[in-house]
Amino acid sequence: MAADHSFTFWPRHNEALYKRLENKHVYVERDADPLESQMILNMGPQHPATHGVLRVVIRLDGETIETAVLDLGYLHRGIEKLAEVKTFQEFMPYTDRMDYLSPYSNNVAWCLAVEKLAGIPVPERAQWIRTMMSELARISAHLLWLGVALMDAGALSVFLWTFKYREEAYSIFDEVAGARFTVSHSRIGGVASDVSPEALTLLREFCDNFSKDIKEWKKLLNRNRIWLDRNDGIGIVTAEEVVELGFTGPNLRASGVDYDIRRFEPYLKYEEIDFNIPMRTEGDSLARYFVRMEEMEESIKIIRQCLDRLPDGPIRVDNAKEAYPSKDEVYYSMEGMIHDFILTDNGPAAPQGAESYHAIEAPKGELGFYLVSDGTGSPYRMKINSPSFCNLQGLEYMLEGAMIADTVVLIGSIDPVMGEADK
Repeated sequence: MAADHSFTFWPRHNEALYKRLENKHVYVERDADPLESQMILNMGPQHPATHGVLRVVIRLDGETIETAVLDLGYLHRGIEKLAEVKTFQEFMPYTDRMDYLSPYSNNVAWCLAVEKLAGIPVPERAQWIRTMMSELARISAHLLWLGVALMDAGALSVFLWTFKYREEAYSIFDEVAGARFTVSHSRIGGVASDVSPEALTLLREFCDNFSKDIKEWKKLLNRNRIWLDRNDGIGIVTAEEVVELGFTGPNLRASGVDYDIRRFEPYLKYEEIDFNIPMRTEGDSLARYFVRMEEMEESIKIIRQCLDRLPDGPIRVDNAKEAYPSKDEVYYSMEGMIHDFILTDNGPAAPQGAESYHAIEAPKGELGFYLVSDGTGSPYRMKINSPSFCNLQGLEYMLEGAMIADTVVLIGSIDPVMGEADK
C-alpha cells in the first residue's frame, strides 16, 4: 500500500491560528449574525503592504478590527543555528541578508559583537568610516520606509523621489564597498577597503542635495490634509505601553521614551559627535513619521561631521591573528597569503567560555548579537536581538479596535520591511 505523502502542516497550522483568533481576549461567539457583518480576513504573507514576511489574520465586525493574530516565520532560515557552523568571518555575508534595507548596519553590529568577544581593537579611521556609512544606511532604510508608507496611503510621487536618493546612496555604497546592496564592507578589526576621494565627494554632494530636498518634502507632507488625516491619532501607543510591548527605535521614541543606544551606550564615534535624538510624545503614526524624517536630517549632520573629522591612518588592526591582511600582502607575500587562508578557515578565536552582547541603534531600533565562545573561530552559540521582532509584538494591540482601512498605515508606521524578524 502506497504511503500517504500529502502535505498536512498547512491545514493544521491554519486550524491552530483560527482557534487562537477565536479564543483571543475570551471572545464570545454570538449565536447569530443577522446582518452578516462579521468576517475573517487573511492578509499576507504575499500582500504588498507586508513585503512577503508577515501574515495577519483579522476578525472584522463591519469595518472594525475586533481581533488580530500575527503569523511569522515565512522567511525563517535558521540563521542563528547557521552561525554556529561558520567562522566569525564567514558569517559576515549572512548579516547583509538579515535586513536588506541596512546591510551596513548589520555588518557593523556583528563586527562590534565579535570584537568585544575577542578583545580586538579597531583603528580610529575605520571607526569613523563605520559611523559615517551606518548613518547613510539609516537614511537609505528610512527612505524606503517613507516611500512605501506613502505609496500604501495612496501617494506615489514621493515614492519615486525617495528612490532617486536610494539610488544615489547605492552608488556611494558601490564606490566604498564595491557592491551596491549586500555590501559586507565591515571586517573584524576594521573595514575591507579605504574610502576613495571619489566616495567622499559623492557623500558631500549627497548631503548637500538631500538637505535641500527633504525640506521640500516636509513642506509637501507636513501640511498635507490627506496624509495628516490618514496618520493623525491612528495607532496610538503610550510611553508605558511601548515599554511594556517591547518597542524599540523610532517607534519607541515617537511615544516619548528617550532611548537611543548611540547616546546611552555610545559605540564607534557617536560620543564625539554633536547630534540630537528626535522625540515625539503623541505615540501615533504621525509621530512615527516625524521622528524618522528628523532622524534623516540628524544623520546628514553626523555624516558631515565624519567627513570633516576623518583622520588618516590604517583601516584594519595590524595583527595577522585578528584581521585580514591587505590584498597587496596576500598577492605579493607568502606570509600574507598564509594568514589569509588561516583567517578564512579558522577565523579569529575568542577565549573559551567568553560571552558578549553588543547592540547598535539600527534604523529600526536595537540590533544586538549575543555570542558564546568555545575557544574556536566559530561561535558556540549565537542569538540575535532583532528590532522588527520586538516592534511586531505591539502590532496586534495597535490593530485591534482600528478600522480595516488603517491596517496598511499601521503596518507601514512600524516599518513594513521586517526580514530580520525571522531568525
